[in-house]
Amino acid sequence: MSTFTIAGQLADVWKKSVYPAEITVSEGRITAITPLPATTSTLSLPYLLPGFVDSHVHIESSMLVPSEFARLAVVHGTIATVSDPHEIANVCGIEGVHFMINNGKQTPFKFNFGAPSCVPATTFETAGATLDTQAVTGLLAMEEIKYLSEMMNFPGVLNKDPEVIHKIAAAHAAGKPVDGHAPGLRGDQAREYIAAGISTDHECFTAAEALDKLQYGMKILIREGSAAKNFEALVSLLNDHADNIMFCSDDKHPDSLVAGHINQLCARAVAKGIPLFNVLQAACVNPVLHYKLGMGLLREGDAADLIIVKDLTHFEVKQTYIDGVLVADKGKSLLNSQTVQPINQFNCTAIDAAVLAVPFTGQPTIQVMEALDGQLITNKGVYEPLVQNNLIVSNTARDILKIVVVNRYNPAPVAIAWVKNFGLQKGAIASSVAHDSHNIIAVGADDASLAQAINLVIEAEGGVSCVVPGEAAQIIALPVAGLMSAEDGYKVADDYTRIDKQAKAAGATLGSPFMTLSFMALLVIPHLKLSDLGLFDGDSFSFTA
Repeated sequence: MSTFTIAGQLADVWKKSVYPAEITVSEGRITAITPLPATTSTLSLPYLLPGFVDSHVHIESSMLVPSEFARLAVVHGTIATVSDPHEIANVCGIEGVHFMINNGKQTPFKFNFGAPSCVPATTFETAGATLDTQAVTGLLAMEEIKYLSEMMNFPGVLNKDPEVIHKIAAAHAAGKPVDGHAPGLRGDQAREYIAAGISTDHECFTAAEALDKLQYGMKILIREGSAAKNFEALVSLLNDHADNIMFCSDDKHPDSLVAGHINQLCARAVAKGIPLFNVLQAACVNPVLHYKLGMGLLREGDAADLIIVKDLTHFEVKQTYIDGVLVADKGKSLLNSQTVQPINQFNCTAIDAAVLAVPFTGQPTIQVMEALDGQLITNKGVYEPLVQNNLIVSNTARDILKIVVVNRYNPAPVAIAWVKNFGLQKGAIASSVAHDSHNIIAVGADDASLAQAINLVIEAEGGVSCVVPGEAAQIIALPVAGLMSAEDGYKVADDYTRIDKQAKAAGATLGSPFMTLSFMALLVIPHLKLSDLGLFDGDSFSFTA
């Protein structure tokens, strides 16, 4: 590897100053940083920053394997992620975690995977695998595993469930941090959860909740993904708590990743008047320090992980370097696609629309999940059902639609409930991306469309589909665990844009209907969700009639 120099206006995160400098890179590391005179020519140079880090993301939610995720992310200056392979682990177990690690190694991008702590997430759903304490302890012994992934079973922490406590203890024994997941937890319960040794949370949706957790020593991740958007509610925390804040996306669909990544959050934060170095601390520095990552932070001796941006307002990335290798230039990725051998677990057959019929029993009301745009939580609603031919049916006039979960691992009865705020006026959408067990989930205006959308996913052994009467049905096949495509990331993004457009033309009003749909089975997020075993109340943590 040759020696070369890069000149620019250095945003020095340690001195908290910006000054012209020349960086010398040799054998992938920074060997010298030489300040330059502040002349007209040097002050017109572009800016040098450490690379951005997404501090909590499920790569699987991009519908791309890690090597393809990397191809898209480096264009926006992201050089590393803290990645929870929880999604593929729920489908394929340990084999899925190893798939993510090995595929990630085929690219210079710096993936930092965690050991999934909650597989399955709950006992109230059917998953494809179980990772017990022994399995998690084995993962934590691996050099590639940097932390214990989000501990979603917060009731288990508070109730001192032995399995939960043993997993946390295993992480601490390995000297690795424990990520949290405790939406809405406040006061003494938040203090007790944090005292168990859990160091971060990305689920805060109000500043008051985040401040509650900050005072007990927890670090807060500001999340802005394709479905959950908490940036506006939390970004002001950077003014006074910059040492304990990070940026993350959590779940990001491919079209959204093509548009931008952590660089977008930097631009938005600076536009709100947040001091530059507070922003860079969240975007670049804090994840590296907290998770003890091997990324360079623009110091002599560091790995040459850096980006060149046009200005410190819009953070338009001109070039991205990882270990001194140019991996993105002028908006183009220089990383190559990799050959992928898919792994999967799918064991279900096509359904008939007749199994989706819901007889009217005379009950005057039905419970309804109320989806919220930009949030993972749902509200609980109670409404009068629409009855036709002694069957309860979707009510498009009131936007109360049938929602269905089909067990993809074993033959089983279909779970059916009702959901509001999807907006579909006709047709149906379906997906095998359904957190956290990734059974097939679908929502629709009529049973025929629902069955067709579900069967498209079953036939492909994984995917997202859209069926609209009178139009050609669309599906994006996801043959890797029913979660990811093995195709070019930019093509997947284009395909997703088309299917998203078709769903919205059919009436879908949510900003990201497929992403929101994927969270309607996530039982660990309040308040009302649907698993393959039935309607679930997240407040009482039990099934509800």
